[in-house]
Amino acid sequence: MSTPFKALVLTQQEGKTLASIETLTQAELPDEEVLLAVDYSSLNYKDALAITGKGKVVRQWPMVPGIDLAGTVVESASPKYQPGDKVVLTGWGVGEQYWGGYSQQQRVKAEWLVPLPVGLSAADAMMIGTAGLTAMLCVMALEEAGITPQSGTVVVSGAAGGVGSVAIAILAKLGYTVAAITGRESTHDYLRALGASELLSREEMAAAPRPLEKQRWAAGIDTVGDTILARMLAETDYNGAVAACGLAAGFSLPTTVMPFILRNVRLQGVDSVMCPLSRRQQAWERLARDLPLDQLADIGQEVGLKELPALAQSMIGGGVKGRTLVNLNT
Repeated sequence: MSTPFKALVLTQQEGKTLASIETLTQAELPDEEVLLAVDYSSLNYKDALAITGKGKVVRQWPMVPGIDLAGTVVESASPKYQPGDKVVLTGWGVGEQYWGGYSQQQRVKAEWLVPLPVGLSAADAMMIGTAGLTAMLCVMALEEAGITPQSGTVVVSGAAGGVGSVAIAILAKLGYTVAAITGRESTHDYLRALGASELLSREEMAAAPRPLEKQRWAAGIDTVGDTILARMLAETDYNGAVAACGLAAGFSLPTTVMPFILRNVRLQGVDSVMCPLSRRQQAWERLARDLPLDQLADIGQEVGLKELPALAQSMIGGGVKGRTLVNLNT
């Protein structure tokens, strides 16, 4: 008989989302191929939307949120994994449609898993998490568009958030010059320490642009969408590229075709949820090599399950910087 374990469970009552820590058994877990002992998860913006009910993220109730997890295989009906294997899971609708990482044990599909990369601990992997994976996919997209450190400055929006923080750290290590967009002056020292050499106010970049502005950026990584993305495109150099991966400011894009047809600018969407396994593995291997792991402690904080509801509210209000590591065993 399995030992009971703790999980954060979301339910709905009268249209409101309620979050509570509950004691579960293995019999209550989904009927999937691989049983995991979850060591760590992380708090992402999508998790905050789910926990607070501020976004229509959860697709069935009750739900164990947490779009990331890292842990150890306990049982496996798949030949791909054996007990004792260390694995990482991000995306695939986990924490939205399927039960996710905020549980000390979880059952998942084998096809969702990636072996923990050599050189990374479970804690490292979750300090990176979906945000870091997305950041790496954005960097790879810019590289594939021909952007090199010699091309010029790369501008990053939502710079103090999870994706932005990791993107700046990776870009700086690879030799790129980075400009960071942030709405909080209190994050300036933090962003400089990650490698940003130029700091821009959110207010400046959120001003509605003309169809074309003065060329300022070789490339960009955008996590917020809306007018900031429009301005980023209008200010991108000829033959530049922008990787867009988020919509924290909104899903509109008030731009014109001018940057694309007159400056040959490329807008590349980046998705980490349904990203193919081979691409995921490549990105995780790059993260193990190209992300300065000694900066992870500066990028994030470690919390337990009970702290998540309050932190989720704070994240929605822009009060959380960097990454939040969730220790399932505290």
